[in-house]
Amino acid sequence: MKRKNKTNNPKKIIIGAILAIIIWILTFYLYTTYSNIEIHTEEYEATRTQYTPSVQTVENVEQESKKVADIIEETTRKVVGISKLKNTGNSILSKSTESELGLGTGIIVTEDGYILSNAHVTGEKYSKCYITLENGNNYDGTVVWSDTDLDLSITKINAKNLEYVTLADSSQIRVGETVYAIGNPIGFEFRRTVTSGIISAKNRTIKIEETDKSSYMTDLIQTDATINPGNSGGPLIYPNGQVLGINTVKISSAEGIGFAVPINIVKPIIESLKGTGSFEEATIGIYAYDKEVIPYLNNHSNVNFEKGIYVAQITKNGPSDNTELKEGDVITNIDNLSLNTMNDLRQYIYTKKPNDEVTLKITRGKINKEIKIKLGKK
Repeated sequence: MKRKNKTNNPKKIIIGAILAIIIWILTFYLYTTYSNIEIHTEEYEATRTQYTPSVQTVENVEQESKKVADIIEETTRKVVGISKLKNTGNSILSKSTESELGLGTGIIVTEDGYILSNAHVTGEKYSKCYITLENGNNYDGTVVWSDTDLDLSITKINAKNLEYVTLADSSQIRVGETVYAIGNPIGFEFRRTVTSGIISAKNRTIKIEETDKSSYMTDLIQTDATINPGNSGGPLIYPNGQVLGINTVKISSAEGIGFAVPINIVKPIIESLKGTGSFEEATIGIYAYDKEVIPYLNNHSNVNFEKGIYVAQITKNGPSDNTELKEGDVITNIDNLSLNTMNDLRQYIYTKKPNDEVTLKITRGKINKEIKIKLGKK
């Protein structure tokens, strides 16, 4: 039997031709594409992104330190020495000790010679004391205002064109802020000593034990800046030189606990003296406490209130006597100003004059009332 020869399938021939054409086209495309790519052989330099630290450089810290030092140096020129005893030498800041001369500190608050200090340094209203300025000039001073409850006083000397301090807003202080205390701690050798610290706390209340009575100082600024007896009456300042308080007392049984009276309380008095040369002090005629003092009072331990001023006693024949105000009332507002501390009340009364009328909002148990009172003269 004769075997037939194989013949090519036409379909296979066509498919093979198409594949060959496709492969050729792809080969040609790839060759022409990659042959036109430029290969750059230059070297590229890799660098780190520059990091600017958020902390100050050593140079900036030094500049800031010098700036603060300049401000403190300028402020010390406005700090004075005060004594109750007139020294026979050229200056009260003599080599006598603080205890011998009753030496204390004050600050100039107006260009015409008003000096702010502590009441326990200068004495009562109309008493005399002796002032030495930073330049060594001595002056006789007369106390024109004094409040032993606040332990603040203002003395007038006959001088003009004095450099005076700038007062801060003590209602804005914050715990942890840096402060400096300036004063004459223990006599001539250590006059105008500067110590630094922070605001440790605010709105502090302390009990002052004296020979025949106890009293309370409220709304105080606590600081760990070193305060010694001769620092009394000196300024507690911010790094910008603004005065936020007047140094007053320290806790003798502990280190790093000193107190200053907030400056806002005395601003209305300074403004009045600066503008008119006089200050006529009004009074509402009550003894009152804020809630920070109540725990110290044995006979009022059951008193409980969230805000306001507790009326502990009404002064006999005073402005509030024979009015609707009663002992045990809590004053929450005066002329729509909210009250939380005794200094809130004092500061507002200092802006008024005797015979001005004020409106009190009080609570008495579940009763709320408004009471009008005409202020008297202290």
